[in-house]
Amino acid sequence: MLVVDDNKVIRQLIRVNLELEGFEVVTAADGVECLDLVHRVSPDVITLDVVMPRLDGLQTATRLRSDPRTRHLPVAIISAGTPYEVDNGVAAGADAFLAKPFEPSELVRVVRQLMERGRPPVLDGRQGAGRAESAAG
Repeated sequence: MLVVDDNKVIRQLIRVNLELEGFEVVTAADGVECLDLVHRVSPDVITLDVVMPRLDGLQTATRLRSDPRTRHLPVAIISAGTPYEVDNGVAAGADAFLAKPFEPSELVRVVRQLMERGRPPVLDGRQGAGRAESAAG
C-alpha cells in the first residue's frame, strides 16, 4: 500500500488502520514523493488525497495513468468528496472514492476490494481448498 496525504495525522491514521488489518504500508506527503516512491515500493493499491502541495492527487492520478508501468495500479481518492473532486477524479482515472471523515472499516473494505480486483484470484489454504479429509479414523 502507498498512502499519500499531506496531513501527517491523516497519513498516520490511514497507515495504522491498514497495518492493523495486516497490510504493509508506505506513506508519502505529496504527489511528487508518491511518483518517486511508486517504482521503488511497487504497491498493490495507492490512496491519494486531492489537496496537496507541489502535485495534487488528481494530477498524481493522471500521471500514474499515463505511465505504462503504473497504468493498472488501483487508485483510491480519499478526500472531502466534493462533486468537483469526484468528477475530476473519474477523469483522472481513480478507481474508488472515500469521503473524509471516513470509518476505518470502510477504508479497509475499499482497499481490499481494489486489491482483489487488481490481482488474479488465489486459493486461500486456510479455508482448506483442495484438501480431502478422511471420515475414517
